[in-house]
Amino acid sequence: MAIATGEMLPEATLVQLGAEGPEAVALADKLKGRNVVIFAVPGAFTPTCHSAHVPSFIRTKDQFVAKGVDEIICISVNDPFVIKAWGEATGAAGAGITMLADAESAFTTAIGMNFDAPPAGLMARSKRYAMAVNDGKVTVLQVEESPGVCEISGGEALLDAL
Repeated sequence: MAIATGEMLPEATLVQLGAEGPEAVALADKLKGRNVVIFAVPGAFTPTCHSAHVPSFIRTKDQFVAKGVDEIICISVNDPFVIKAWGEATGAAGAGITMLADAESAFTTAIGMNFDAPPAGLMARSKRYAMAVNDGKVTVLQVEESPGVCEISGGEALLDAL
């Protein structure tokens, strides 16, 4: 069953690439006492994710900060090496968006956002969504019906929903 507005996010450990290699990131530490935006994509470097979803949050980052958002986090079911390279390629890392890998799809599966698309070579991937989270509790959740579309999960749409 998928996570819903009003529910608490489960504890999860994600991964980012640091100076010394892969580093574990406890999601609870990122959320405790903070207003955070999380958006997830089916895959790094995939067309809609690369050309629409990430750029929408780069464009709107300052507006989210003005609304009291402490951090914007992008999650993808990829390895941390790919996520780091993708964050650099899109400009997301330079814009201050935190790029985290859910390498085993554990978090994505725990919140019921996992899907498979064998014809596209995507297995155990994340649905495309965006959420606002206050102290670990989901306050706004917008999930796309199709992984190839970025309409209600884009930065502008989530900003309008806040």
